[in-house]
Amino acid sequence: MKAEIISVGTELLLGSTINTDAADVSKTLSEYGINVYWHTVVGDNPARVADAVSRAMGRADMIITTGGLGPTCDDLTKVAIADALGLPLVVSEEEEKWLKELFAERGNELTPNNFQQIELPKGVVALRNDWGTAPGCYLEHENVKLIMLPGPPRECREMLEHRVRPILAKISDGKIVSHTVNFFGIGESEMEQYLRADMESMQNPSLAPYAREGECYVRVTAKAETEEIAEEMIKPVISKVREKFGELAYGENSPSLAYWTLKLLKEQNKTLAAAESCTGGMLSELITDIPGASANFLGAAVVYTNDVKTKLLGIPEELIDNFGAVSEEVAAVMAMNVRELLGSDYGIGITGLAGPDGDGENPVGTVFVALASENSVYVRSLSLGGRDRRIIRLYSCQNAFDMLRRKLTDLRVEEVIKP
Repeated sequence: MKAEIISVGTELLLGSTINTDAADVSKTLSEYGINVYWHTVVGDNPARVADAVSRAMGRADMIITTGGLGPTCDDLTKVAIADALGLPLVVSEEEEKWLKELFAERGNELTPNNFQQIELPKGVVALRNDWGTAPGCYLEHENVKLIMLPGPPRECREMLEHRVRPILAKISDGKIVSHTVNFFGIGESEMEQYLRADMESMQNPSLAPYAREGECYVRVTAKAETEEIAEEMIKPVISKVREKFGELAYGENSPSLAYWTLKLLKEQNKTLAAAESCTGGMLSELITDIPGASANFLGAAVVYTNDVKTKLLGIPEELIDNFGAVSEEVAAVMAMNVRELLGSDYGIGITGLAGPDGDGENPVGTVFVALASENSVYVRSLSLGGRDRRIIRLYSCQNAFDMLRRKLTDLRVEEVIKP
């Protein structure tokens, strides 16, 4: 099967936005044996979008478009495709009901332009977008399968995973099963080097590494007559991958390291508290984004200044004076004291320099992450220079989760520090 990806957006042509959607779509299609022959990028012009779709209809078996499904005046992909295929636009009553309920739940005004998102070419199957507001579409027209996806990368990625994969599985011969192995502490390019020989020699099951901010995963996909056979084909490959990377593999089929760490806390009925300085509450956000986190995450203190560290957490002023606020000693006491203050099983302390300036002794990107349990305190020293503030903060949080998941699974955490 030959496929063409049509990415819609003037920002892509101007270079102001990187076209990650096309890469994600290509990787997904390749897992199902669908060959991407063409990548086309078109600006926000309905005539040119319609022309690109008409051209693709004449040479591809599958067309996937990304972008141009939203509520603004330049979101014209559906209009252009309907015009190219000679289909009228009709309001999806089911999506209209969902959209009204969504806006009511959020307490937002449903302005008229939002209804543009639910005007779909007649005959399509609406693909619910639980990560945004603009639904995707799927239709078959003149023996060509056409899928429309939203442009925002996260929405596109989630729609690929939860809406497009089931479609691809149905139209593929046989049954396709995929599982992921999740990793922290190794990059996609390094992982690809270790797996390259396997990737080149294996066709079914197949291996495909993917990057996710601060972590990565390997998708293992098998195709067989039944799901049961495909599952059996996958098992030894997953075992081989996990054996090859050892402790760097933290889980399977996990959406994030934070999710997996919370899962371990739940399984062991343990609780967590955190004291955040340079991360400014990001760790708390990452874990409370997960439903049910309150059963195991008791709370956190954002102690951004030295004065607040002393007043809220009881960090001795002399400790800060002697070692500096950005030090393994202060991180350790932060973790110990927040654990004691909130009565949790584990405490995390994070202090560092996210930039743009250092403190005279430590460069930007210097971070100390501490984990305290009843009998031990561990500190990890990080050098995250050359990255922007958000990434420094994110990597710091992920290292904290990694230390905790290692502790919960009896793996080496870090050298014990006695402040």
